[in-house]
Amino acid sequence: MTFDIHLSGHVKAVVDATLPTLVSELVASGLTAGDSSLWGPAAEAEASERLGWLQAVSVSRPLVGEILALREGLIARGVTRVVLAGMGGSSLAPEVITRTAHVPLVVLDSTSPAQVLSAIDGDAESGGLEHTVLVVSSKSGGTVETDAAKRAFEAAFRDLGIDPSERIVVVTDPGSPLDAAARADGYTVFHADPTVGGRYSALTAFGLVPAGLAGADIAGLLDEAEATLLEVAIDSPDNPALVLAAALAGGDPRRDKLGLVTDGTHIVGLPDWIEQLVAESTGKDGTGILPVVLLPVSPEVEATPEDLQIVRLVDEARRFHLFEHHPGEILISGSLGAQFVVWEYATAIAGRMLGINPFDQPDVESAKTAARALLRDRPAPTAPAFTVDGVEVRVSDPALAASGTIAGVLDALWAEIPQGGYVSVQAYVDRTSLPHLQGLRELVAADAARPTTFGWGPRFLHSTGQYHKGGPANGVFLQILEATDVDLEIPGLPFTFGELIAAQAAGDARVLADGHGRPVVTLTLTDPQIEILSLFEAAQ
Repeated sequence: MTFDIHLSGHVKAVVDATLPTLVSELVASGLTAGDSSLWGPAAEAEASERLGWLQAVSVSRPLVGEILALREGLIARGVTRVVLAGMGGSSLAPEVITRTAHVPLVVLDSTSPAQVLSAIDGDAESGGLEHTVLVVSSKSGGTVETDAAKRAFEAAFRDLGIDPSERIVVVTDPGSPLDAAARADGYTVFHADPTVGGRYSALTAFGLVPAGLAGADIAGLLDEAEATLLEVAIDSPDNPALVLAAALAGGDPRRDKLGLVTDGTHIVGLPDWIEQLVAESTGKDGTGILPVVLLPVSPEVEATPEDLQIVRLVDEARRFHLFEHHPGEILISGSLGAQFVVWEYATAIAGRMLGINPFDQPDVESAKTAARALLRDRPAPTAPAFTVDGVEVRVSDPALAASGTIAGVLDALWAEIPQGGYVSVQAYVDRTSLPHLQGLRELVAADAARPTTFGWGPRFLHSTGQYHKGGPANGVFLQILEATDVDLEIPGLPFTFGELIAAQAAGDARVLADGHGRPVVTLTLTDPQIEILSLFEAAQ
């Protein structure tokens, strides 16, 4: 079996009660047949144009030879370093594929100037720009972060006397603005299936092109996925996708938060991909499932809240439960290709159970619109409520800053968490130089005593950002920004990378606070390598 799932305790009871209805309503076979009416009349038109992922394995087979031939040609010319510029669904799946395969891929999913410069310059181990190919991935062809990265790389290639058309590969939908421009410039272009949404695109060109160029076994990945297709198509209580969907969206009251724990599995980074798939698919109309990426020793695992369901990703689920006692958890194992297939099926079915359209993202655009307005109008910077230990503190409500200390502001923010709420920590920083900032999540979760998510900005705006604004209005938000002298022009655009990332953070904060009435605290580190210690101390 390519995928295995083991349940116990309350979640097994939920599935036992929910599964018979899913089987009797022929949901699995209906989905496999592409029945766009499964999610109701309001969603039918869009669903009819978003089910191409069901045939992704067969559609993608002819791509494998093209990708491998391109890789061989690049290597023959000494081009061995692969950089991927993409956001959300365009970057998360290839990141998981390559990390699991232990092949190098530089993922540029940030507008942090320092992170962009790092991606351009490379290092002694992986090689510099002269050995680099850039994969530009954007379904719409208009993603601002990806377009900015493309412009920066084009200029950098030309500065070295390298023709960008020899070093840039584009993945986009046919007919997109990027498709037209790339073909006019002579770039190599791979077309994605326009009937596949970004977060369901792991087994399409978006997942396969960058991963294959980096050296992952993409033919084997498709084999793994194909071996699972029959399992998920059958209307049977043994169908792992039906079981997982019932576990995710069943129960009354339903556990609306999903704790994702990696515990010994060979797959690296899968929770980040699941996070986007589930949060963006289900977080709308005031409902949803909030994934929370955890460690085996996270506070939420040690003392699990009643509204959090733990999913433990292991290598052998049925064998694991014999040696490790984890009552009430969902234990999952399987090949990476199988994981992609089962989670996509289960998420679409969970959307049906929740009564929402799992293929749209109605609230993602709001933060983009706010950021564009800030870049256009260039308002004067908002003065901090106070500055302490080099950290500038800004708040959506002056009452949050009454204490005059960072610890006091955080306590005031935690006090705003409603029943069943959560904390979202959002770091708009260069994650290549501050990877340890992610450890703040554990301290916040312990201090706030509620499930806590962590997202690198602006990446999470294309992922959990939909849930923050479309899901239950019970989150509180902590932004971490960095003040830096490092900046980088974006050729052809009237703003820099530094101005762009600042506008993205401010725009999202404005939408959350003004548009949705949620409390937001923004901490700007004026010397990140030093002030991060003050931040960690305050969070404890």
